[in-house]
Amino acid sequence: MTPVRRWPVISALGVVQILTWGSSFYLLSVLATPMSKDTGWPLGWVIGGLSLGLLVAGLVSPRVGAFIGEHGGRPVLAFAAVVLALGLGVLGLAPNLPTYLVGWLLVGLGMGTGLYDPAFATLGRLYGAEARPAITTLTLWGGFASTVCWPLSAFLIERVGWRGTCLAYAGLHLAVTLPLVLLVIPHPPAHGPARSEGPVSAVRLDARERRAFLLMAGVLTLGGTVMAMVSVHLITLLQARGVALTSAVAYGALIGPSQVGARIVEMAGKGRHHPLWTLTAAMVLVAIGVAMLAAGLPVVGLSLVLYGAGNGIYSIARGTVPLALFGPERYAPLVGRLARPGLVAQALAPSLGAVVLTQAGADATYALLTVLALANVALAVSLWRVR
Repeated sequence: MTPVRRWPVISALGVVQILTWGSSFYLLSVLATPMSKDTGWPLGWVIGGLSLGLLVAGLVSPRVGAFIGEHGGRPVLAFAAVVLALGLGVLGLAPNLPTYLVGWLLVGLGMGTGLYDPAFATLGRLYGAEARPAITTLTLWGGFASTVCWPLSAFLIERVGWRGTCLAYAGLHLAVTLPLVLLVIPHPPAHGPARSEGPVSAVRLDARERRAFLLMAGVLTLGGTVMAMVSVHLITLLQARGVALTSAVAYGALIGPSQVGARIVEMAGKGRHHPLWTLTAAMVLVAIGVAMLAAGLPVVGLSLVLYGAGNGIYSIARGTVPLALFGPERYAPLVGRLARPGLVAQALAPSLGAVVLTQAGADATYALLTVLALANVALAVSLWRVR
């Protein structure tokens, strides 16, 4: 595939990622309270639907990666658009809580086949060892998901309610996401002659590569835990330190622009450095930001800017480090395997954070976040020894 054709593919995938993230992972940020108030369903169960969806996504991710390695990402991403539309339709029409949770099982299947990891695997299958710039650019697109979809969700709720909002997103997947995938995402090139015999899903790793795989899985697990806990409990944690609600919300709003800004800086580097530098910098920035919050320093804004910047380039490293460590032929199935622990961690972390907050308080929660973030720095540094 010639380089000139990359921009339509990346742009199409970028729009797909914005709508997929906005209608799944970020959906309940705006819709959870209206759902609970309208139906009387407990807010914890409403939000628990997302955890259920993330667990499903984690369970299917290895098979998704293996399939993309064999057949490319086009059929998987098309399937994601359809099943997301179906799941959102079930959410919008759900007459009771069990049906609502069934809807999240379908949305979770769509997340497992349509979020970053399948998209990264698709680009790796299309562009091989040259996929790094495409992956970096795609994360820049994905960084606008909340910026686009939170206001869109709020606008739709005012006009058509939360049920109509779910149905509207279902329609967008059928009218926008699915055609983009089918019309713009090409079939992958044939596997090269250097490929070993047997299916691409039958990945073999030597001892060094197994250590690298386990270390990367650890990074994704701890990274997913910290991200999910901060995302869900940040406002509560800031208020526990005496920050007013309006100020806490304003501080939290700094994270998104910081993520995008850091990704732009990474893009400006044009891949001149090894992706492990990106991963290490990400973990260091996250650890510094979290530690500054835990220490109670009077620089909440700076702490969250550093945290957001680290989280932004961490998304890039998730896609580029496995490509550098394991090569393009095994990239798709290994990305699928690596996605599972991170998704499961994101599913369970909010509940873990809630338990620690309730039983031990905000200081203990800050301390836990700091320990996890520092441990991730150690894991990232350890990856240098086995690369």
